[in-house]
Amino acid sequence: MPATDDLGLVTQAAMAAGEIALRHFGRAPRVWDKGQGQGPVSEVDLEIDAALRALLLGARPDYGWLSEESPDSPDRLRRDRVFIVDPLDGTRAYLDGKDGFAHPVCVVENGQTLAAAIHLPRLGQTYTAARGQGAFCNGAPIVVSDTVAGARVLTARSQLDPALWPGGVPGVSQHFRPALAWRMALTAEGAFDAMLTLKPAWHWDIAAGALILAEAGGTATDGQGDPLVFNTADPRANGVIAANPALHMALMARRLGGLAK
Repeated sequence: MPATDDLGLVTQAAMAAGEIALRHFGRAPRVWDKGQGQGPVSEVDLEIDAALRALLLGARPDYGWLSEESPDSPDRLRRDRVFIVDPLDGTRAYLDGKDGFAHPVCVVENGQTLAAAIHLPRLGQTYTAARGQGAFCNGAPIVVSDTVAGARVLTARSQLDPALWPGGVPGVSQHFRPALAWRMALTAEGAFDAMLTLKPAWHWDIAAGALILAEAGGTATDGQGDPLVFNTADPRANGVIAANPALHMALMARRLGGLAK
């Protein structure tokens, strides 16, 4: 099945997730703490998860499923294609009444993202990509920036701790947005020059953005410069560094102490 067929489906799903989120926005939904430092989950997260599972697996029953809000199953490891979904990326921002939450939905084939959508309903922005077809925001082509010196980087302040950068902390300006998927989309469209986290990153937060970034001309690897591979037994990457190719190389040189891959 062509990637473009799945692109329409994941875009439909991301938009449907946004409709549910907007219906509950600002209405104090019930909230629980997941425990073990995983943060909050709300009834909205769970409603979106159930709706997307029904929509996506109803259309592609032979695909696997990986979602932040569903119990994981090794069955997905036996499937050629897998949906990877974060029902509500940026739950804290959503519960605080802020606009910076996102709905990333994608299909992964043999460890690589095939089709992806990231929808931000409060901002009216939908980022999409299919492998080999380019990247778009609201239907208009997007490309990464070409900035290297003085780059504007989306990351938590803690990620620029000198202990994390053997080659010296890069000379960048630090900025922040609450959802990892949004940070990757903003980097893909050149609104910022890079995004990074050196903490383990869940696949549902980054798999959609990795394809959109790549199709926009960027480079995304884990924090050691190794390729991102999705739908692994442990659904986490060893960090993420995403940027235009020249800036990515410069960041990796700093990260690896001059031994960039």
